[in-house]
Amino acid sequence: MENKASILLVEDDQTLGYLLREYLGMKGFTVTWVKNGLEALEVLGGHSFDLAILDVMMPEMDGFSLARRIKEEFSDLPFIFLTARSLKIDVLKGFSLGAIDYLKKPVDEEELVVRIDNLLRLVGNKPEVPVTKQEYRIGGYAYDPGNLSLIWKGEEVRLTSRENEVLLFLTERLNKVSRHKEILTSIWGKNDYFNRKSLNVFITRLRKHLEKDPSVSLENIHNEGFILRVSD
Repeated sequence: MENKASILLVEDDQTLGYLLREYLGMKGFTVTWVKNGLEALEVLGGHSFDLAILDVMMPEMDGFSLARRIKEEFSDLPFIFLTARSLKIDVLKGFSLGAIDYLKKPVDEEELVVRIDNLLRLVGNKPEVPVTKQEYRIGGYAYDPGNLSLIWKGEEVRLTSRENEVLLFLTERLNKVSRHKEILTSIWGKNDYFNRKSLNVFITRLRKHLEKDPSVSLENIHNEGFILRVSD
């Protein structure tokens, strides 16, 4: 069977963790299962993964805290949340931390596999991403999407994978409207409520990254989309 990808599963529920590890393994994934965030950090220190699946409610270190550490120390690792918590504030918090998806329990195993395949194709395993060699100028910023790097007067900001995807999409359409649907279907694969909320979070973060140059603006076009604009 084809080995699709290496997945880190962080789930403290013994029954669910075992079932997901076995099912994903049957589908060709290599799965490393740990029970809490501290164990996850230990494993991440010595192994490389294509995707992490994080439970939110865990002992020792919860999923949100683990996500913050992943962003700081393993910024190239995409992650999704798997949780019974379905309040909108929790979902939005997950996306604000950089999650690329948020799946609710009880888990449909077949749906999970389809989502993982789509997410890896769109994020971790996109064949076109590594061949991006071009560097861009965004006002006074130097933007290198291949290295997830945005530089202002020698000061570098390291972008997350999803920040990089959104910024590249906007940069390639500089001074033109990028419509919500186009961005969402190209990057997330689906135009729905939660992905629109997630997109807004990433737009806010990119505005923060780009705020040092007054000639650069990331504008919201009501009911249409966004424009990354550089004024003369």
